[in-house]
Amino acid sequence: MPSTAARTLPLRPADLPARKPTRFDLAPGPDDLAALADELGLIALRKLRFRGELRPDGRRDWRLEATLGATVVQPCVVTLEPVTTRIDEAVTRRYLAGMEMPVGEETEMPEDDSAEPLPEVVDIGAVMAEALALALPLYPRAAAAEAPMRAAPPGAAPLTDEALRPFAGLDRLLDRARDDDTGESGGGTGGAG
Repeated sequence: MPSTAARTLPLRPADLPARKPTRFDLAPGPDDLAALADELGLIALRKLRFRGELRPDGRRDWRLEATLGATVVQPCVVTLEPVTTRIDEAVTRRYLAGMEMPVGEETEMPEDDSAEPLPEVVDIGAVMAEALALALPLYPRAAAAEAPMRAAPPGAAPLTDEALRPFAGLDRLLDRARDDDTGESGGGTGGAG
């Protein structure tokens, strides 16, 4: 089983056994962790491990299945305080020999986002870095972080979560309609009517 403390592990499918999986285990060392943290805009990357296998899938295709484990430290989007997150993700990639990349300005996204053309060399380290980038929290928040600021035009009250709900004012309208039916005054805020 290829195992390395480096950040790269190139595997050439043409040179791998055609009937059994090739297992791998990447656990980059401190220098590689620091470099990857810098590339991804992290405060720190404390742990990273990528373990799995690349195996034949049919006559010409290959399948990578692995688990990604990492401990990342990112700045809070509100306070910029360090936020530590544990990531545990299953990673699947299908390398298809007959697949061609679409050409042109406008292309449709394929339904299966794990499929890609079979490269001459599968760099397990590059797959690991991509999987980590995709698994990072988009908006990390410290536990004590308050909601972001609210903005409203001058003289207007900021919207509340209650007001944003689609049927937030329905109960007031129903009460007003009932009051109109019974002939009672609805409290007199002076709305148009």
